[in-house]
Amino acid sequence: MTTQLLVMSKKDIDRHDVLKRLIRKEIKRYHASKLLKLTPRHVTRLKQAVITSGATALIHKQRGQPSHNRLPEKERAKIACLLKEQYHDFGPTFAAEKLNELHKIDHDPKTIRAIQIKEGLWKPRRSKTKDVHRSWRQRHLAFGEMIQFDGSYHDWFEGRGGVRESCLLGSIDDATGMIVELEFAPHEGVFPVFAFWKAYIEKHGKPRQIYMDKFSTYKMNSHAAKDNPDLKTQFERAMIELHIEPLFANSPQAKGRVERLFDTLQDRLVKEMRLAGISTACEANVFLKEKFIPSFNEKFAVEPASSSDLHQPLTEKERKSLASIFSRQEKRTIQNDFTFSFQNQWYQLTSDQPATVCKKDKVTVEERLDHTIHIRLRGKELNYALLPERPKKAAVPFVIAKSAPMPVKPRANHPWRKRFNADVLKSYS
Repeated sequence: MTTQLLVMSKKDIDRHDVLKRLIRKEIKRYHASKLLKLTPRHVTRLKQAVITSGATALIHKQRGQPSHNRLPEKERAKIACLLKEQYHDFGPTFAAEKLNELHKIDHDPKTIRAIQIKEGLWKPRRSKTKDVHRSWRQRHLAFGEMIQFDGSYHDWFEGRGGVRESCLLGSIDDATGMIVELEFAPHEGVFPVFAFWKAYIEKHGKPRQIYMDKFSTYKMNSHAAKDNPDLKTQFERAMIELHIEPLFANSPQAKGRVERLFDTLQDRLVKEMRLAGISTACEANVFLKEKFIPSFNEKFAVEPASSSDLHQPLTEKERKSLASIFSRQEKRTIQNDFTFSFQNQWYQLTSDQPATVCKKDKVTVEERLDHTIHIRLRGKELNYALLPERPKKAAVPFVIAKSAPMPVKPRANHPWRKRFNADVLKSYS
């Protein structure tokens, strides 16, 4: 007589115990269905199966058998090889996308994840409870109503081209989550930001609001600025001239959409540029506009609540003065010889001017994106000449004039006075 070994799970054992009690009529079918969380009809079928075949009736016939959807070992080995060679630091979702796009291997990210875990390329992560920083904010309704903007310093090219850290400027629409513009820049200073937004507005128009952090390029954070609201940065001044409202976040979480965008870009964009062999900012900017941004928006952008585009076109006056608006502007006072200094360089106003210029007038000096200098007074552009050195004042001879000696009056008790007084008294006697 042979003994059959049954491998049963705890669930099967619990079911068998309840069904044995039902067979012994210790409980009714209704109570058994409640205990097993099954329908009464299903409980009846299981009861008859146990009576006929015993406990083996509760064991699934496919237990221990390979799944029909199991990958063939040859294909699994091919995927594992690709993951090790080209996608060793990719996440399951991104790796599945690239395998489908570049190698025509279409599998669910969960399947790719299982292979990565087995090969030691991915560690299972516990889901984290997100900290609540602010109450949830509704998306804006239409495209162009609010644009979130920021810059991110990162090793975008992974050391290729000899550059360890680059700055990426990016803008994302709040209503759609769509990347509007991305561009690599030398830094997050006034001129790169001005160049970014000048190109943005010429292409898309003026958004109603721009949401950003309190970086010094965008907002003055000194105590003097807090006491004097008229003190503005160059960026604030330009936005006000264009009738665009700048908004400043008090924390990174407040502008979470653009913060999450850069988190995603530091993962996906870095790997995309690695696969494309991109090592310079110029190549990257072309890649962003032609390939990455359209692909990203197709995958992740959402439909807005309103189909309207709230970007406003430039007026004719704004279009003509756009180069002037996006310039660094400072005030200078005209000296008595009609000269002034700017950035350690001296300038001389010429005699032929479109407006009357007086001494001590305050002119506006504009340094534009092409680094040319323009001088304005009461809406007129003045003519000037560049001086090779600082103007020197005419030398005035310094002469010490000889003055006549001052008369000396002797004091009352001076011996001379005593002799003088004695002689006077003697003459009267």
